[in-house]
Amino acid sequence: MTNRVQIIPKFFRISRDIVAEIQSGRLTTGSQAPSENEIIEKYKVSNTTARKALQEIEREGWVTRIKGKGTYVLNNKVERSVTRILGFTANMREANRVPASKLLSLNVLQDDYPLTINRRQYILKGPLCRIHRLRFADQTPMMIEKRYISLHFCPDIQKLDLEGSLYEIYEKKYGLRLTQVDQMVSAVMMGVDEMVHFGLKQAVPAFRVEGITFCGRELILEMEDSLYRGDQYRFTVKATR
Repeated sequence: MTNRVQIIPKFFRISRDIVAEIQSGRLTTGSQAPSENEIIEKYKVSNTTARKALQEIEREGWVTRIKGKGTYVLNNKVERSVTRILGFTANMREANRVPASKLLSLNVLQDDYPLTINRRQYILKGPLCRIHRLRFADQTPMMIEKRYISLHFCPDIQKLDLEGSLYEIYEKKYGLRLTQVDQMVSAVMMGVDEMVHFGLKQAVPAFRVEGITFCGRELILEMEDSLYRGDQYRFTVKATR
């Protein structure tokens, strides 16, 4: 019995090239995607193949085709609400993106960790587990984070697989219910080290998020210092009278 090799259709390979252009930012929101004629000329394919490639990325929600005008890139930024307790993994799944993480470093610290949020200083008592992670959506680097986790509430968490959802670990492993998240968001320019992690050749604006997660009244479970790509995220706020 011979093994069958799956052949990826040409239109699908072309569609992946266009999606890569969108994800990298070379094709920005509102800009015109390649036309059928441009695809035909570049890839030396039939108009049927070119049309299928555009239909594929439209079906996936990357672009919209306007009759008589062309195909335009839609806003594919991930929305993160500052009024909901929602971890990165759940946020990506909600946006129909595939989440992944890469653990860059892990340390156990004995000292306390202080953080000032909205002019109030909080102190997370040691010992702590500090993790440094790069987070991805559809294999695109989206944010880089440092999290300081209380080993009082999560003993031996440093021995677990920390490349998945921390919120799921808190709930399923330690039975902790998150009650409140206080965050402070500021606009910054990405530094050289972050550019390397994100695979960028030039700096882009970013959102710096400093936050505290509580698992009870005044009970601090973790603190974070994260950097979100400004070209991939937008933050939403809901205010009521």
